[in-house]
Amino acid sequence: MSTMKDEAALAEALAQGLRAERDARGWSLAELAERSGVSRAMISKVERGEASPTAALLGRLVAAFGMTLSTLLAKVEGTAPGSRLRRRPDQPCWRDPATGYLRRAVTIPGAEPEIVEVLLPAGKRVDYPAATYAGRAHALLVLEGQLLFHEGTLRHGLGAGDSLVLGAPADCAYENASGASCRYLVVLSRR
Repeated sequence: MSTMKDEAALAEALAQGLRAERDARGWSLAELAERSGVSRAMISKVERGEASPTAALLGRLVAAFGMTLSTLLAKVEGTAPGSRLRRRPDQPCWRDPATGYLRRAVTIPGAEPEIVEVLLPAGKRVDYPAATYAGRAHALLVLEGQLLFHEGTLRHGLGAGDSLVLGAPADCAYENASGASCRYLVVLSRR
């Protein structure tokens, strides 16, 4: 889906984007730490590029900012205004260093709906807080493999071709308990 060079450049842009979001709000490290539940030390390491943020950590940080991971990525990608076409080679990818989860932004930043493709390796799980889902409607479509989606206290077992429209914002987790990778789409739109 991407090259290591692309991933390194996106990781650096994410670090700068997180710092810019914090600075734009006039928040100290301590304030962002309190709002996100992420330690000041970890936020500082991420902003300096000394630590690669995981998907779960990014989820908590962007939720504290009142945005989605897609919104943050859109800000750091720098897509040309007015563009509606995004060819596959131009679709940026980001890899979670903890799980190997690979996220590809299929549509341009700000598209309605927004489409994200995810490749979740076998035996991996990624958790997101409820605040990540506020203000956006989410739907999932499994393309290949098996996905166990945790939506609050509900569990949804999804296979290839299955779709799910998420309910009210709740803590969620994407889990691949199988022995093979799972590829799925996340479709987001404004509520």
